[in-house]
Amino acid sequence: MAAANDLASMDATAQAQLVASGEASPKELVDAACERLERLNPKLNAVIHPALDRARELAASRELPEGPFRGVPFLMKDIGGNQKGQPYHAGMRCLKDANFTATEDSYFTQKINAAGLITLGRTATSELAVLPTGETHAFGPVHNPWNLDHTTGGSSGGTGAAVAAGIVPMAHGSDGGGSIRIPAGHCGIVGLKPSRGRCSFGPGAGERWSGLSAEFALTRSVRDSARLLDAVAGPVPGDPYSAPLPTRSFAEQAAANPGSLRIGVMRDTPREIDMHPECVRAVDETAKLLESLGHRVELAHPPALEESDLVAHYVKIVATNVAQAVHSWGEVLGQEIGPGGVEPLTWSLAQQGKAMSAQELLASIEYIHGFGRRLSSWWEGGFDLLLTPTTAQPPPTLGTLVSTEEEPLKAYFLAAPSGVFTLPHNLSGQPGISLPLHVSDDGLPIGSQLVAQVGDEGMLLSCATQLEEAAPWIDRVPPLFG
Repeated sequence: MAAANDLASMDATAQAQLVASGEASPKELVDAACERLERLNPKLNAVIHPALDRARELAASRELPEGPFRGVPFLMKDIGGNQKGQPYHAGMRCLKDANFTATEDSYFTQKINAAGLITLGRTATSELAVLPTGETHAFGPVHNPWNLDHTTGGSSGGTGAAVAAGIVPMAHGSDGGGSIRIPAGHCGIVGLKPSRGRCSFGPGAGERWSGLSAEFALTRSVRDSARLLDAVAGPVPGDPYSAPLPTRSFAEQAAANPGSLRIGVMRDTPREIDMHPECVRAVDETAKLLESLGHRVELAHPPALEESDLVAHYVKIVATNVAQAVHSWGEVLGQEIGPGGVEPLTWSLAQQGKAMSAQELLASIEYIHGFGRRLSSWWEGGFDLLLTPTTAQPPPTLGTLVSTEEEPLKAYFLAAPSGVFTLPHNLSGQPGISLPLHVSDDGLPIGSQLVAQVGDEGMLLSCATQLEEAAPWIDRVPPLFG
């Protein structure tokens, strides 16, 4: 078997191949990952609900499914991806204090299990996934393995830290405004947000955030994203949305030559949000690399991205969903959740959402549907992909995106540079991927985002594979690794 430090450097596909060839057993992979978790997690605070004994027991069991990732260690984000009998706290102190556990497996979890993946525990998220950071009152901050004083991004912040540090090669995440892509960019790994409806939220939910959210994973390689998407994608009866079914597997599409694509580049932020020079540099270098690979690259982007109202409508939809989440969790716990039961930002958003009329909510939903059509028309007009920075700023220092009772919305306003390039494509339902193609002079990862038309993850994965082969990142690891 490969040495323990070699295992940390392998992606999930390579680890699965060790098991399939008999060079390693699931138990050996899991034992090595558990050792890394126990050694690194005290510095990261990425995994808030370890389940190591359960993982070791499954790894030694003959009942482990013969899936494409048999024996590979994995982690689940602590929002979505329900696991029967396991903690589910969604970053909330009230659920932590109640020691709440999930009562059923989600369909996503069932597919993860069927793929042969072995879950070592659950990772930290911001409370109800409302902020692009991994800092909560209930569990404390998640630290970035590239620099422990900086955030990992969020809301899949614990996942980002764990994958970047080599604890596991890939792990579950969700994305309602950039929550897969932002931590991927801040942690130097791959983050694919699939098309709306590509992965099911059932049976517990039909949609999250009125269709804005998507569920998938963060990985260390593009091929892992493609092969995992093959394992977990697909509609389940009763889902309110479903993405167009691919004609070939995503793994096949990822390995195919994309041909010469027409790619628009957006290197300036809309709505006068400050852009850091390192983020401009990252997207410029990616554009040059794409051009060297034979693609037609030009400064162009959809006019819809300049619309001034899109953030206000997004916030209204999120606020109403947060209000409903606070109310429904109170019903589950058998007690009304008051202002002391959640963080100041969550409470402020919940009160805004509670005060909103049904007519206001429907008007915002109508807006985002229209916005999605206006945005998508740019791709129909002859472009294949859009290239942007993943974020407008490098990873902020911890404590930057934290609200207070005196300024409950402070963190939300300060988070604008994190989501300015990712959020619009949650409204449109388009797939986007963050790729780790740049590191700043300060040693912090800077992601570049590619966006495709709805249903066209295959083109994203094909182009991303080409970039990965031209500028490999698998050996570029943070100081805290393995």
